[in-house]
Amino acid sequence: MSTQPLAGFSSKYSPTTLEAPIRISRKSTQLVIGVPRERGYQENRVSLTPQAVMQLVGMGHEVIVESKAGVASFFSDQAYSEAGARIVYEAEELYKAHVIVKVGPIPAEEVKYLSPGKVVFSAIHLPTMQEDYLKALLDKKIIGIAYEYLRDKSDSLPIVRSMSEIAGSSAILIAAEYMSNQFQGNGKLLGGVSGIPPSKVVILGAGTVGEFAARTALGLGSDVRIFDNSISRLKRLQNNLGQRVFTSVIQPEILGEELRSADVAVGAMHAEKGRAPMVVSEEMVQRMKPGSVIIDVSIDQGGCFETSEVTNHTKPVFKKYDVIHYCVPNIPSRVSQTASVSLSNVLANLLLDAGEHGGIESYLWLEKGLRAGIYCYNGQLTNKYLSEKFNIPFTNLELIASARM
Repeated sequence: MSTQPLAGFSSKYSPTTLEAPIRISRKSTQLVIGVPRERGYQENRVSLTPQAVMQLVGMGHEVIVESKAGVASFFSDQAYSEAGARIVYEAEELYKAHVIVKVGPIPAEEVKYLSPGKVVFSAIHLPTMQEDYLKALLDKKIIGIAYEYLRDKSDSLPIVRSMSEIAGSSAILIAAEYMSNQFQGNGKLLGGVSGIPPSKVVILGAGTVGEFAARTALGLGSDVRIFDNSISRLKRLQNNLGQRVFTSVIQPEILGEELRSADVAVGAMHAEKGRAPMVVSEEMVQRMKPGSVIIDVSIDQGGCFETSEVTNHTKPVFKKYDVIHYCVPNIPSRVSQTASVSLSNVLANLLLDAGEHGGIESYLWLEKGLRAGIYCYNGQLTNKYLSEKFNIPFTNLELIASARM
């Protein structure tokens, strides 16, 4: 059985199925990449899939995977091993890699394994980050790159967008479940059938989550109402959907009336820093129909319903005023394989590009979007939001970049 070498990669590779990893002799820098097992509560995703590992190994990079890192996303140790990864069984051994790619933040108990110059890709979860934890990372003098701020060549946030697409679509499918009699909902089908008026879905926020919630709801035949205080976002959403839907700025009287007759309300308001705006009062929720469903996707930033309280995948809902509330902050982890593949697609391309340009440390000076994701650089805090939150001196990485050019 013969195998074909990987074609020359660029910044636009697509996943290629190979029968075995092939090492290709190149002049590019070899990266040593570590994939830890996620230890965050109910975090089921993994940062790199076996297919991505095969691509990286095929281009001459080394990938170290902690045992059982992919089990919750249905990727076995055997699949990683066959893709060319080296499987390790101790976290300390994993952190010997130069580049660490995680889903959630590095656990506090594993920060001790970091050493100066290591490159760490992960989410940072700004609303819940603690000052002591951030200072511990700064003391380690690592290069920390946050998914929340990482940008691509089109200046969009590729990982934030991909997870938001998943969260938006999932929110409607979750609502459809909880409207059923099985979950003590109102017993209605989300959408509609011939001769029966469609269910009404109110969406708060016209960003990516709101757009994909609207797409899914419209696809099921629902009557969709979208609220946002940004006219430009509402216009963009209308154009992206390709059809006219009800849109409105957030006016309490109009919003209250729409919520009163809604079957589903989706909270998709987002703030770049701090808390999401709370736009639905307890009184508005109290007037909603019995058995209606609230999906507060914004709960990771405090929620946009006054009655929202954080729940989890084990106990995802509670009832208040006979309204079902779903307030799980990590919705993409509910469909971990899809979310892992989506995350891995972005990271694999970035790592392959970095390898071809001399490594992460060299590549970051060439790519402004990569620099945008850096929140700590060799002991310096380079993220303005974190600087303001914790009153720690801020270093502008763009000034350092300009001085190097």
